[in-house]
Order: sequence, then C-alpha cells, then structure tokens
Amino acid sequence: MIITDNIDFQKLNGLVPCIVQDANTKNVLMLGFMNEEAFNKTIREKRVTFYSRTKNRLWTKGETSGNFLEVHDILVDCDSDSILIKAHPIGPVCHTGADTCFNESNKDFSLLTLESIIQDRKKNPKKGSYTTSLFESGINKIAQKVGEEAVEIVIEAKDNNKELFLNESADLLYHFLVLLVQKGFSLSDVVEILKKRHSK
Repeated sequence: MIITDNIDFQKLNGLVPCIVQDANTKNVLMLGFMNEEAFNKTIREKRVTFYSRTKNRLWTKGETSGNFLEVHDILVDCDSDSILIKAHPIGPVCHTGADTCFNESNKDFSLLTLESIIQDRKKNPKKGSYTTSLFESGINKIAQKVGEEAVEIVIEAKDNNKELFLNESADLLYHFLVLLVQKGFSLSDVVEILKKRHSK
C-alpha cells in the first residue's frame, strides 16, 4: 500500500518526519526527514531518499554503503504531516554498523526475511550464490527444482525420519520462494489468496 495524497510539507517549513520500519520484523529502523522532492524520488525509485539537513541536499540511504532501504509500503498519519515507510533493509541501517539507529537487533528470521534475501539476489546477483545461479538458469530449471523437491518430500513423508522430512520441507519452501520471485510475485500474493478463501 502506497499512500501519497495530501502530505502537508509546509507545516515544518517544507520537511516532514519519516519513520522507517522493517516490513518483516516491524522494528523501527531509523528516523529521517523528507521534502517533497525526496518523497517523489522515493516513490519513483522505490528506495528511501531523505533530505539531509546537514548537507542541504537529497540523500538516498545506502548511496555510499550500498545498504539501501527498499520500499514496501508508505503510509501517512492522520494529520498528514508524518510518513511511515515499511521497507526491506539491505544490510545494516545505522552508520555505526548496527542493524537500526536505535541499536536494536533486526535479525529475526522468517519466510519474509528469506524472501527479501532472494529478491535481493535477483536484483543484485552475487558470484558464488546458489540463489543467483538458479536465477541465471532460468524459469524451467527453477520450476524443475520445485517439482523435484515436492517429489522428495512426498517420499520422506512415508518414512519416519524427522530430520530428512524437515530438511526436504525447507528445500521445497526455499525453491518455491525462488519460483515466486522469478515469476514476479511474492509470498504476500499467496497469503492474500488464502485470506480470501478463509473469509468465505
């Protein structure tokens, strides 16, 4: 969800505070300020850009470090003078090397975290990465791997080896996420369908 209407940039002399929250863990990552130009650049490039009050210029988070904040959602508060951006951080957020500017750990792992890593491998291929090699092999190979892992989990389900069954389950989930990303979809798209089915 990206809401862009009626932001009051004049209340604080052209700037509005912008809170950035991890879209997966919900941890608050940092606070910055945006002017209208920074906000529009953020919308356009899907990466968080602030207005630096010390440098008096636009500043895209990660422009030097490579630790970008990829936009997931943008919300505006009830007074239209504050912005909340839910983002996927690429690397540590704070200039000190901490996960957040409030010195909190942001290492909670979930399927959404894994999906974010997979999405980053697609956007930023990494030499030696198995995920990158899958994307480079194309849709047919990725779909084939999902099929192979599905067959293997069916085989393991008939036995009583807990470790093998759970490992094959992890393999299937991982390759399914790669397939989703390759097709241009996300886990949230699948969850939305399940949500609609559940409401019927």
